[in-house]
Amino acid sequence: MLLTIMLVLCSGVIAFASEAEGHHNLGELLPIWSVLPFVGMLLSIAIFPLVKPEWWEHNMMKVVIFWSLVFLIPFGIAFGANALIFNILEIVLLDYLPFIVLLFGLFVVAGGIILRGTLIGTPKVNIILLLIGTILASWVGTTGASMLLIRPVIRANQWRQKKAHIIVFFIFLVSNIGGCLTPVGDPPLFLGFLRGVPFFWTMKLFPIMLLNVIILLVVLFFLDNYYYKKELAAGRSPQDVIGDKPKQPLKVEGAHNLIFMAMIVGAVILNGMLPNFEAFADQVTGEVYGLHIFEGVVVGYNSIIQMVIILLAAFLSMRTTKKIIRTDNCFTWFCIQEVATLFIGIFITMIPALALLKAHGSALGLSSPLQFFWVTGALSSFLDNAPTYLVFLTTAGSLGFAEGIATTVGMIAPTMLLAISAGAVFMGANTYIGNAPNFMVRSIAEENKIPMPSFFGYMLWSVCFLVPLFVIDTVIFFLR
Repeated sequence: MLLTIMLVLCSGVIAFASEAEGHHNLGELLPIWSVLPFVGMLLSIAIFPLVKPEWWEHNMMKVVIFWSLVFLIPFGIAFGANALIFNILEIVLLDYLPFIVLLFGLFVVAGGIILRGTLIGTPKVNIILLLIGTILASWVGTTGASMLLIRPVIRANQWRQKKAHIIVFFIFLVSNIGGCLTPVGDPPLFLGFLRGVPFFWTMKLFPIMLLNVIILLVVLFFLDNYYYKKELAAGRSPQDVIGDKPKQPLKVEGAHNLIFMAMIVGAVILNGMLPNFEAFADQVTGEVYGLHIFEGVVVGYNSIIQMVIILLAAFLSMRTTKKIIRTDNCFTWFCIQEVATLFIGIFITMIPALALLKAHGSALGLSSPLQFFWVTGALSSFLDNAPTYLVFLTTAGSLGFAEGIATTVGMIAPTMLLAISAGAVFMGANTYIGNAPNFMVRSIAEENKIPMPSFFGYMLWSVCFLVPLFVIDTVIFFLR
């Protein structure tokens, strides 16, 4: 099967490569069917955990290797070893490595903070916890806020049988929508900041965020209240977990890890600011100085400094946090291992999709905020939302606006930038792979014996609750 798929892809890719010899834009060379390994990777993530969960748990890496080879071998035959090495190193060293180091750092540091005391998962308490996480997301990142709040939410609802809906809305709000107010909140907005969008300009997303948060929290309250009453009617109560123990006041242990969290956030901001100094980048061409790994692949010193600081924060967290805190937090390495394994396959197999989008994004005929909102959002639901945002930011910058937000990719009308930003951040909640924290939250929930919806089951939730919400956003903010 592997050989058959590779032969088909190889013949098509070679044909396109020979026809376009001399061109250097990968997206112009690749045929549309070169995205099939990426589609196969997504379908594997969606189907195997549903039909063969135990097999999937033990063979995840084999599936990742399979689909990666289905893309890489035909690509290497068609374009040669240099092109193959360049594209692998570029996606792994410049995109995947900083991505997974950031997730690792936040995962380790947040795992060293625990909220002690009696916290009972009532509808009111759940709303408060999700609201706190949503507010934090823009300031410590969606991953940081998710890792800080998911364990208290799970512990508070330990006594309940039906609680997957709480985790789903947690992903909607804390892991995605809450991160829209600053460039620290979500990677797409950080890329915008690097390209000239003022740091606090994203606060203009606040009215859209406020509307979405209010609607989702109201819906969650009624939904959670319905399940809460059913739990009580079935004879379950918080006393099943608490027993005869007196209620304990809430207190935070491992709070010193907040210092390490600040180190990580500071490292991300520093990464964006260092290229403004002559020692780190050519101020005329904008070329970042760094380690030359291969032809055209340069790992910037600013990126290296960011990763070193993040890894140092994780190391200090592990060395200074009491083991009992991580034990009581049910801290294991499985979650980050699963994310690291699956996303290396996603990053490699999505090379053709991103290249095609980069080459043909400007030919999609986008000219209104409505179109930018939905196209950016739809693609961000399945592709990495950061490069997707960048493609459409560049597309909007090429439309020739005379006034608006001055960026390095051109002048962009505020409503266009608003639509691109909202689409990339908000619609990352549409699937488990739309944003990395989604997958991490789901994995932690399942580690704690919470039966979460399947890939398609989760999408059904997003279609029922998020898509109508985005239609409301469109009518109020982008239908002009």
